[in-house]
This record gives sequence, C-alpha cells and structure tokens, in this order.
Amino acid sequence: MTLKVFSGLPRGFATALMIGTFAVVTACAKPDPALTRGEPYDPWEAENRRMHAFNRSVDRGVVRPAGKGYTQIIPDDIETLVSRFAENLSLPGSVVNSVLQGNMRGAGTDTFRFLVNSTVGLGGFFDPASELNMPEKTDADFGQTLYVWGANEGPYIELPLLGASTTRDAVGKTVDVFTNPLTYILPSPERLYGTVASVSSGLSARGQYSETIDSILYESADSYAASRSIYLQNRRFKLGSTSQGKYDDPYDDALGSAPGDDIYDDPYKE
Repeated sequence: MTLKVFSGLPRGFATALMIGTFAVVTACAKPDPALTRGEPYDPWEAENRRMHAFNRSVDRGVVRPAGKGYTQIIPDDIETLVSRFAENLSLPGSVVNSVLQGNMRGAGTDTFRFLVNSTVGLGGFFDPASELNMPEKTDADFGQTLYVWGANEGPYIELPLLGASTTRDAVGKTVDVFTNPLTYILPSPERLYGTVASVSSGLSARGQYSETIDSILYESADSYAASRSIYLQNRRFKLGSTSQGKYDDPYDDALGSAPGDDIYDDPYKE
C-alpha cells in the first residue's frame, strides 16, 4: 500500500518521503524528553562537542576567511542579487512542504511569489513580489513538516559542517535535498545553479554577520552550549509561530523551572 501511494512521485522524492514517514512513526513512539524538562535533551553531548570542535576548526580555517573575502570582493548589490536568486529557487521546496503540512494558503502565496519573481523579477534576481506587498515566504522545510505531523524533536545533534540541529531536523535536512521539484525539472547543469547560489548566499551571510558569529564561536565561555541554546530557542520559536501558539515552550516555567530562575542559564556554567 505504501509503495502504491508513492509510486507516482519521482524516485528520489518518494524515497526521501518514505524515510521521513518512517521517522515520524519511530519518533512518535515515546514522549519527547525535551518537552518535559527545563534543559536541552543532549544524550550525545560528548560526541557533539567533538563534532563542534571540528566544525569550529573548519570555520576558522576555511568558512570564516572565505566569507570575509567574499563580502570584500563582491559588491553589495551583486551579493543581494545572488541571495535573492537563491531564495527564489528554494521557493518550490517550501511549496511542497506547505502542501505536506496542509498549509494550502502558504503554498499558494509561495507559488505566486515564485511566479512573479521568476518572470517579472528576471529569474528571482529582483523581488517585485515584496514591492507588491505580497506575503513573505513561508520558509517551510521538512523538519517543520515532521513537527506538524507530530514527530518529536529528539536529541540535540551537531552535524558535520551543517552545525546545530536535532534528530528531527537532521532527517528534515536530508529529505529537503529531494523535495524541491526544480531538482527533477531542470536539466544539468542548470539544476546546479541553485546549489551554487545557496553556497554563495551562505558565504555572504557568514561575512555580513561575522562579528555576531565570531562572538558566539570564539568569544563565549562555552561556544558549544551557546550555539546549542541559540539554535533550540530560535527553532522552537519558529515552530511555535508556525503552529499559531499550539507549541509548548519546553523552557516554560510551568514545565519544571522554579519561579524566578533564569531559564536560559548555561547548565555547564560553574
């Protein structure tokens, strides 16, 4: 029955979607500890810290200087055009995830934004959709889709090169590689344009926000704990906004923190 449901989809997308579905079933098998404790659920901390050290070394030696060099060499206007182009090419993936979430309004607005920017905006290099006061893109991803489907957050995990994540979002990132329809529509090498633009946009962001990122990675007393806290707070806030207030904040006082405690205190601080 499952194979028949996915039989009409492209093979890569169908396989990825089946993996995501399996993740939902397994993730929902037991309560999520992160929702019942006032601290991050990080059973793999030792391994995560080793991966964080590796990621930090890669950032220091490669990504950080490349990002700074990119922003110094490339004119600001060109950086903006490339970032817009990358964002526009990501919209079909957001549409797919909005449909999977049952958010047809979001799917519709993202579709219209993509059509307007791809035509009037010359492939997405310009953003007439925003000038027309169209709604912002949903930024829907498969990790968010898994949340809507009821999958638990799972343990915190630090991914190679990609950095902070959770097991739910790690599965989501994997599936997102296959959910953008342009991957199956565009011929080669045109299908690689989005990847190149996305990498360029990432380097641009690393250069533009260098001071903020450096303060977290190289100036904080515990860059691992700081990165983990910032990621979990931001991600849970986004999911809470997505569910229109139905998401319980795992750091809420009602879930275990004593009144008056600083709920964002670093648990590893002496």
